[in-house]
Amino acid sequence: QVQLVESGGGLVHTGGSLRLSCAASLRTFSVCAVGWFRQAPGKAEREFVTAIKWSGGSTYYPDSVKGRFTISRDNAKNTVYLQMNSLKPEDTAVYYCAADLIPLRYKGSDYSQSDFGSWGQGTQVTVSS
Repeated sequence: QVQLVESGGGLVHTGGSLRLSCAASLRTFSVCAVGWFRQAPGKAEREFVTAIKWSGGSTYYPDSVKGRFTISRDNAKNTVYLQMNSLKPEDTAVYYCAADLIPLRYKGSDYSQSDFGSWGQGTQVTVSS
């Protein structure tokens, strides 16, 4: 089982930027696709934010974050990053990273929460207006 730890959340003003990190405990992380989800206050469901292929060669973004968020990874450091620019109050949420534990699989826009077997504890992002 891969253990994931997110960091980098905080409070920013509208238009600001944050970079989240997701550090993994095992080297096998390098063959796992990774996704970021977020859960806004009062919302029961987590929203799929982005995903990156194990090799970093493919990424997916829904329209809500496309052009503002960028996912990347450094497999030598067992870490995935989420660069968030032009933040809006509606981006306020707890952000979770998650690993797809089936090696070399990548589902892009077809991912759902159930595809990810390991989850971090979450990091709070708050965007003030």
